[in-house]
Amino acid sequence: MSLRVIAGAARGMKLKPVPGDRTRPIMDRVKEALFSIIGADIRDANFLDLFAGTGSVGIEALSRGAAYAHFNDLDRQAVKTIHQNLAHTGFKPQATVTRRPALDLIARGPDRHYQFLYVAPPQYQGIWLKTLAALDENSDWQRPDSQVIVQIDPSEFDAERHFRHLEEIDQRVYGRTMLVFYQFTDCAGDSSG
Repeated sequence: MSLRVIAGAARGMKLKPVPGDRTRPIMDRVKEALFSIIGADIRDANFLDLFAGTGSVGIEALSRGAAYAHFNDLDRQAVKTIHQNLAHTGFKPQATVTRRPALDLIARGPDRHYQFLYVAPPQYQGIWLKTLAALDENSDWQRPDSQVIVQIDPSEFDAERHFRHLEEIDQRVYGRTMLVFYQFTDCAGDSSG
């Protein structure tokens, strides 16, 4: 599968894949759909790509006008690939790349206010539910203008699972990929900052 930036400042630029088969790059049509749903809200936003893989989603956000993106992945090769892709697209100055367990990063709390938190963890391990539960527990992440977007296989979705501060606002299925959109509700944080 050829990886590329679909739209914006870096449109058409090819991205390196992570060597091996430990990551699952997002298909172009899903990425296009994702950013069509987000629309103009991506402009000047802060974007957290929590299980970043190649960095393709966060780089697409930057290309479309996001102010800043934080890329996190535990895989050493993924982190190296993200650095290469950021250098190639020219977005290094607007980005931070970290290598740590996602749940540790969430437990520490945010370094800034993120309008978008993208969660695309390894499949079939229930990691997406643990990640959302951690965000639901940590009020430092909870802002009414923040969205959490989950990318999973449709078979992983648990319609019975509810959270105190995360409300599902939309979901879309594209073949074997499901995008679920959540918004924080009843949060202590305000939308400033």
